[in-house]
Amino acid sequence: MSSSDTPQAAKRKPPLSTPVLNPVPDTRLRDLRRMRFLATALLGLMFVIFIATSFAPVQWPWLAYLQAFAEAGMIGACADWFAVVAMFRHPLGLPIPHTAIVPHNKGRIGGALGRFVSNNFLSPLVLEAKLREIDTAGWIARWLSEPENTRRIARRAATALPEMLQALPRDQLGGFLTRAIRHGIEAVPAAPLASELLSLFWAQGETQALVEKAISIAATALVDNRDVIKATVAKKSSRFIPKWVDGIVADKIMSGVSQLLDEMRNPGHPWRLELGAAIERLIKDLAENPEMIGRGEELKAEMLGNPMVAEQVGKLWIRIETRIGAGSTSYIDPLSDGLERGLSALGGWMAQDEKIKTAINQWVAIALLRLVAPRRAEIGNFIAQVVERWDSETLVNRLELQVGRDLQYIRINGTLVGGLVGLIIFSAKRFLL
Repeated sequence: MSSSDTPQAAKRKPPLSTPVLNPVPDTRLRDLRRMRFLATALLGLMFVIFIATSFAPVQWPWLAYLQAFAEAGMIGACADWFAVVAMFRHPLGLPIPHTAIVPHNKGRIGGALGRFVSNNFLSPLVLEAKLREIDTAGWIARWLSEPENTRRIARRAATALPEMLQALPRDQLGGFLTRAIRHGIEAVPAAPLASELLSLFWAQGETQALVEKAISIAATALVDNRDVIKATVAKKSSRFIPKWVDGIVADKIMSGVSQLLDEMRNPGHPWRLELGAAIERLIKDLAENPEMIGRGEELKAEMLGNPMVAEQVGKLWIRIETRIGAGSTSYIDPLSDGLERGLSALGGWMAQDEKIKTAINQWVAIALLRLVAPRRAEIGNFIAQVVERWDSETLVNRLELQVGRDLQYIRINGTLVGGLVGLIIFSAKRFLL
């Protein structure tokens, strides 16, 4: 519990500088006061009835029963008021023995509360059963599905990036990033990765689109360079062949190439089919052929061994560091937008992939179980120490806010039940005597 749980603090509003998102009003103090007023008002009603019936005419015999009910109700109300108040403080400020039970037993209450929580809520069996019910991945996915959430976290991360970088040792961070990039590249097999990427592009039609684009570019270049082609044909031709013959030959060549390009626009063209078969063979060989896999690793090793690679990575980090650390804010919007799109995509992926959701939930459950269960005794001791550090008034106010409203029902029930019992006893006495 926090200090805001006390009746005094519950009156205060949060400071204007404190961001409050979807605040839930704390009605406990209001409910406690209302129930306390009702219980006291019922006692007052019993007192008024008792006084009224005491001075009423004697010829109304039924008033004696009402008076007995009111008298017994006052006794029950006072007795239960004393019991309820004695839990938290001395009734009427009088140091009566066995009153103010909570303040006098603060240490014992803290220890008992700590043991209760650690033994009944933090045991491995209870934690494991509860953690299985928690859909952590689903909660994260739903949270990330809200554009306002992803926008806010992406913006904060992009804005805080310069301070984070300035707080870190630059030389060590640059070296760490260089090593991390190198180790990351070394850990990924080059040929299978190329196979996956090529397969993805091929399946999504990106390669076919590139072929279409290449055909369009070639056709356009053929038309734009018509004179250059004719000049080249004439230059390569024999000097004994007339120029008009060279022009006819060049026109025939360009017409044939143009017709071929137009035919290749059809996806069913034999050359297009042959190209598709070759790409599919390449995808398979990159993923399965040991020679291709070995050659991919050799090329990757040659690339990583080239000093230019490390130099370019270092230069890239210097440019990023210089741009971010120069006080410029131009990078914030692009970086924030990129992070926002990435977080939204992550949320959608987690929401749709059941395997990922299950894996994340299992990982979180295992991590929390291993983190919390072995330290449940420490958590119990911490709870006990926190309670012991509270002053008596704080402890009383917090407990009273939690259970005081329900305890007022004891006063109300004591008034009514006491009145009924008194009425029964009075009626039995009249009947027997």
